[in-house]
Amino acid sequence: MPIAPNQLPNDIDALKSLVADQVARNEQLTTENQRYKTQVLTLQEQLNLALAKRYAASSEKISPDQTYLFDEPEVESPVIEAAGDAVIEVPAHTRKPRGRKRLPDNLPRIDVIHELPESERHCDHDGQRLTEIGEVTSEQLDIIPATIQVIRHIRKKYACSCGHCIKTAPLPAQPIPKSMASPGLLAHIAVSKYQDALPLYRQETILQRIGVDIPRATLANWMIQAGNLIQPVINLLRDRLLAYDILQMDETTVQVLNEQGKTAQSKSYLWLQRGGPPDQPVVLYDYDPGRGAKVPMRLLAGFTGCLQTDGYDGYNAVVAANGLTHVGCMAHARRKFSEAVKAQGKNKKKGKAHQGLVLIQKL
Repeated sequence: MPIAPNQLPNDIDALKSLVADQVARNEQLTTENQRYKTQVLTLQEQLNLALAKRYAASSEKISPDQTYLFDEPEVESPVIEAAGDAVIEVPAHTRKPRGRKRLPDNLPRIDVIHELPESERHCDHDGQRLTEIGEVTSEQLDIIPATIQVIRHIRKKYACSCGHCIKTAPLPAQPIPKSMASPGLLAHIAVSKYQDALPLYRQETILQRIGVDIPRATLANWMIQAGNLIQPVINLLRDRLLAYDILQMDETTVQVLNEQGKTAQSKSYLWLQRGGPPDQPVVLYDYDPGRGAKVPMRLLAGFTGCLQTDGYDGYNAVVAANGLTHVGCMAHARRKFSEAVKAQGKNKKKGKAHQGLVLIQKL
């Protein structure tokens, strides 16, 4: 409590003791105040980041003005414009109009000739017959819908008059014996599902529209058997992948229904590996129900070199066991700088986080 001047002691030692107590109390309050300020600043930054994640744009782009945070002269690459090309002014840069791209030259061309009617091949002024002087050519992209057909395998049978010898022409080797699926159909289903992201239940519906009833369970079984057939190719790709000295790896969640020993809501994982020669990259996906260190140990058996990941510690065991060089991911590193910038708010002075973003952008 405050002490009135008339209540102060007259003894010097008592006054010194009182002053010392006040100084200690003041230091304590100053320390507590600084701690509270730090807590408020931390909470404010957390709030800014939470609001930015919820309401602001998800892009991590930085403002063009941040290029000059270090007051360094930036040398821009000259932009060479073709003569006659229009230039569109955009707030941050200039660019050419995209226009229409030329259709690929390797596509077959079918010429459709459009003739001027005979009745119009006369001059409107003097009536003389017009002479052909050239032509105007334009191109349209056309598509022929897929032709669905049934291949009938007719195997000739031969017999001897003795009645003891009958021979039938052999059936060519089939990807899936005793199946109605031709190699072409299997390839179409696989490309539609894995390259074009067309689920099997939609392919089932498409087939039903043309009167073919093939349950999606059958389609899925065909894909499993087709996967077994191409395993030798996958093995060769894996050999190529592991033979190169740089490999990227990541894992992502996937939900699997009716998996033994797991609920439908539990997470399983697809493991992605990318590597091989730069001009012939290899990308492999591998499924595993877990995310433990044993998975990269299995997938990276025999690999030596640089392994680039997002920093997940599940890779540490294989890095140590194989003597790998563990390389970080700049996209993940940049994200933390971006979050720090968002946490500071719009009115804060640009600091180390902005400088980090600019340096990363220069890479």
